[in-house]
Amino acid sequence: MKIKKILVSQPKPSSEKSPYFDLERKYGVEVVFRPFIKIEGLTSREFRQSKIPITNHTAVIFTARTAVDHYFRLCKELRFNVPDTMKYFCVSETIAHYLQKYIIYRKRKIFYSETGHAEALLPLLAKHNKETYIYPISDVHDQKLHIPEDGSIKFTKAIMYRTVSNVIRNDEEFDYDMIILFTPSGVKSLMQSFPNFKQGNIAIGAMGNKTIVELKNNGLRLDLTTSPKAPSIAAAMDQYIKEHLDDPEEERIVQERFSDKPEAQPKEEKKVEQPKVEEKKAPAVKPVAKKAPAKRTATKKATTTKKAGTTKKAATKKAATAKKATKKAEK
Repeated sequence: MKIKKILVSQPKPSSEKSPYFDLERKYGVEVVFRPFIKIEGLTSREFRQSKIPITNHTAVIFTARTAVDHYFRLCKELRFNVPDTMKYFCVSETIAHYLQKYIIYRKRKIFYSETGHAEALLPLLAKHNKETYIYPISDVHDQKLHIPEDGSIKFTKAIMYRTVSNVIRNDEEFDYDMIILFTPSGVKSLMQSFPNFKQGNIAIGAMGNKTIVELKNNGLRLDLTTSPKAPSIAAAMDQYIKEHLDDPEEERIVQERFSDKPEAQPKEEKKVEQPKVEEKKAPAVKPVAKKAPAKRTATKKATTTKKAGTTKKAATKKAATAKKATKKAEK
């Protein structure tokens, strides 16, 4: 298929000297830059859950500028004032100079690989083996730096940011003849945007073994990648476009997009009201007379006892009077 429109799943280059712009001028193609992934920083609350105390470390290892940004962001959110004695070990001179955004650049505290390769940083880490390193990384990361875990270098990997899919919205055009992918996460993002993606005559280029494996695992065809003849992905694109200049134009495939509408909720069945059945009332029960309280009985008993005592006294008095009368008669 003749290539007219290309999607590169990366941010637009800041320099006009990019080889992608050379392809536009050379072949008259349109190159659109649209990242398939984006970086989100962990919140201070999420980072606390990892229980990694930043204060216990005396040096930091940086393999990306993104790691620099999120390290100093979290330090600020956690109210940790980075001491002037902190040492920084960077995988390249570019990252080392980027530190000027946050600290005063002092060569005696900043170290970096002279070759720009991660493995060249290991001798520096081993030389400063008394330091306790913190290594900011993403939740999904390539092992750029293989630090030995034999205890000779004390370090802690700290996830400070994560990679998430930057899905293609339903209102975005998707009429590309070629798609260039750089990471396994980019492949996953494409499949998330189009769950039933149909490649058809769309040429797909990928960079990196893991990206190619992810591509094939999703049933997609690899059309171009780097090689000895094309050491960069831009060179591979140049070669592919040149080979297909005379191809006939074909109709682009309309992809089935993911649904961003909320799922319809099942309708609730109307309940049929049953006629009310009148309940028969139970016959009224006459109240049972309550017994008199014990206090009233006791009072009645006391009254009877009092009357009996009064009667006995009267009889005794009467008997005494009769006895006196008898004695007078005898005299």
